[in-house]
Amino acid sequence: MSAWLIKSEPSVYPFSQLVSDKKTVWDGVRNFEARNNLRKMRKGDLCLFYHSNEGKAVVGIAKVAKEAYPDPSSEEGEDWSVVEVSPVKSLTEPVTLEHIKSHPQLSQMALVRRSRLSVVPVTDAEFRTVLSEGKTKL
Repeated sequence: MSAWLIKSEPSVYPFSQLVSDKKTVWDGVRNFEARNNLRKMRKGDLCLFYHSNEGKAVVGIAKVAKEAYPDPSSEEGEDWSVVEVSPVKSLTEPVTLEHIKSHPQLSQMALVRRSRLSVVPVTDAEFRTVLSEGKTKL
């Protein structure tokens, strides 16, 4: 099983909306590296849900409910993909980007190194550390 970090602006689609919806299509990814990460996701993989731009913090955990398939919102001939995700739980305490950057075990996360990407891999150690820092157990 792999772990990932997915980003959404809370004004567009907050984690609370995923909890309310129970499942969503993770669409609109228009970067080839992020798209390739979507295509590597497997059903059951866990995802850190990150609020970008406003809040800038990991706030929840989601899981991949359906593996990658063609993005129905893409224009004809475009090669984009989506996955479906469902909520697992909210973090007890959000883990801010500032905290991640200053934490010795998290400062090299793809979130920091590849900050423009909306979907990035997370190592098992990083995933466990974020949960610990967020005072959250699965």
